[in-house]
Amino acid sequence: MSPTKRNSSDRIIRAAVQKMESLQQAGLQMIAKAPKLEGKCPHPSPLPKGEGTDVSALPKGEGTCVHPSPKGEGTKSGRVASAVVQEPVASAVDQDPTDPRCAALAEVARDVAACTRCAELVGNRTQTVFGVGNPYARLVFCGEAPGADEDRLGEPFVGRAGQLLTDIIVKGMKMQRQDVYILNILRCRPPNNRNPSPVEAAACREYLDRQLAIIQPEFICCLGAVAAQNLLQTDTPIGRLRGRVHDYHGIKVVCTYHPAYVLRNPPAKKFVWDDIQLLMAEMGLEKKDEG
Repeated sequence: MSPTKRNSSDRIIRAAVQKMESLQQAGLQMIAKAPKLEGKCPHPSPLPKGEGTDVSALPKGEGTCVHPSPKGEGTKSGRVASAVVQEPVASAVDQDPTDPRCAALAEVARDVAACTRCAELVGNRTQTVFGVGNPYARLVFCGEAPGADEDRLGEPFVGRAGQLLTDIIVKGMKMQRQDVYILNILRCRPPNNRNPSPVEAAACREYLDRQLAIIQPEFICCLGAVAAQNLLQTDTPIGRLRGRVHDYHGIKVVCTYHPAYVLRNPPAKKFVWDDIQLLMAEMGLEKKDEG
């Protein structure tokens, strides 16, 4: 190994050790599985377009969740289970330490994996589900929360609803799934696949904001009422949110029905297709016949 590479490796190892020591001092039990990558995410608000590409030069973001939940929640003893640092799923974050956005997303993913803010979710999850896709994507799809398949595999939208979303991207939009970025309002599966509570959505909002600030998408497609209402901070029904373009800090937002809803209500497919055509028009993509 050359002296330059050896010095770089030593710096990464030292940074990882410092991270583990700080978490242990905060009372967390953990298993370190991945070295800490250089590059910090920005504060939780979308960055102005054209700025912040070199995220390694941005201020260090906050977000390692070590806040205890109120006594009586979570485990039978009334304590939140100690966080175990989970290695991000390989497909969820491109582990390229030379790319600043990949490194910044990997840092946020590790913070998410250690999060214990929501006692009920910590006790129910198999693992956190961070996000997957192109860190330079123009388009982000935002759902509500992981389901059983997502919780098991650590990747969003991998069940039947995920296959329908893939069909929308590939067959409808003539893009590839790896061209977009896919995430959820929550990064933990709620018990029995219930909707996220407002408290849980608020606790997880920091991670959503940090991901969007790093990716800097031009467009967001909200899938379902939970995603749309939480992102846009509104209680307007999804039926009134869809069919038009919203603005979120300069990002164009199109809302439509969740793929799981379409599977239960096939007639809704027409409305989803209308919304996707609206999105494609805004993106400057050629419309295709539905098929």
